[in-house]
Amino acid sequence: MNTSQPQRSRRILWANVLTVLSAAILISAEVFGAAFAGSWAIANLFALGALGARVLDGLFILLGIAVMVQFVRAAHLVEPFTAD
Repeated sequence: MNTSQPQRSRRILWANVLTVLSAAILISAEVFGAAFAGSWAIANLFALGALGARVLDGLFILLGIAVMVQFVRAAHLVEPFTAD
């Protein structure tokens, strides 16, 4: 017995999607700019050289990605992307 319910069409709330996308672009520019500046500053402070700066770049970029994922997840709760 297959009792599947008919699928309801979900509407995309483009205003909410664009709001979150715009905020994510703005915040990611700040986060990744701070990641590069921070890695450069720490590498110079501790005389880590070019390789040390690149390693710190990678670590800080991974941290920035984690921050952005958390931001988008939290923003999605406040601004839902779909409506029934």
